[in-house]
Amino acid sequence: MQYVTPDLCDAYPELVQVAEPMFANFGGRDSFGGQIVTVKCFEDNSLVKSQADEPGHGKVLVVDGGGSLRRALLGDMIAEKAAKNGWEGMLIYGCVRDVDVLAQTDLGVQALASHPMKTDKRGIGDLNVVVSFAGLTFKPGDYLYADNNGVIIAPQPLQMPE
Repeated sequence: MQYVTPDLCDAYPELVQVAEPMFANFGGRDSFGGQIVTVKCFEDNSLVKSQADEPGHGKVLVVDGGGSLRRALLGDMIAEKAAKNGWEGMLIYGCVRDVDVLAQTDLGVQALASHPMKTDKRGIGDLNVVVSFAGLTFKPGDYLYADNNGVIIAPQPLQMPE
């Protein structure tokens, strides 16, 4: 489904909250939306990888990587697995790599920047905890919508206006 965040903001001004503008679009989908699943990790993408292996239809993975610009929390292999398993997209408060392949992958991906170095896999991180960055608090079960205009969240699913 195609989402237009300005239209959603106009239709639901009392429900939406808007993230500070800091994310760039790296994925093959210009827009994406769905129910939030969170991962909190720092320079270790073990949980990102394990979540990509799970069914993700109607879901968006929100990854609080602590804003690290030293390692990439998502690369081509994990992104392709997430797309295969039906994930709508990922919002990463950190970096990604393999950006040319990500741009061809049927997955929405927004992140701070690209970085060629992979993470260590130490199995460290938290799943489905409340995370805060970009001026917002992301709660598992809430909803996220993103496009080239920005990122918004809402406590309930939103329908695109007619």
